[in-house]
Amino acid sequence: MSAIPRETVKNRLENVIALARLLERVETSAVAISPEQYQALVHQLQRALAQELPYEALQSVLGAHPAAAEVYENQHYAQSGLSRSSLERSVSSEMLASQLIARAARK
Repeated sequence: MSAIPRETVKNRLENVIALARLLERVETSAVAISPEQYQALVHQLQRALAQELPYEALQSVLGAHPAAAEVYENQHYAQSGLSRSSLERSVSSEMLASQLIARAARK
């Protein structure tokens, strides 16, 4: 990783943490937000996750915030697939997707 000023890294991490916490609250809340608000939040988190961050700190944040980890995994799916998901969950997701595709193809 290139040399990043310490304050910049701290600010980036604080931003990722705040957005990850907010997404967790939205995901677990009984009160729904509008689709536009949800999309805006996810886009902000995606931009924050795309910035250069220390690997260990990022993994810690993603480990503590499953919704943010899912966003991160989706951003990096082309490079690493479902690397943050358990193998069982990944296989189950792939099987379900195959079944849905097969069902749609029959119709």
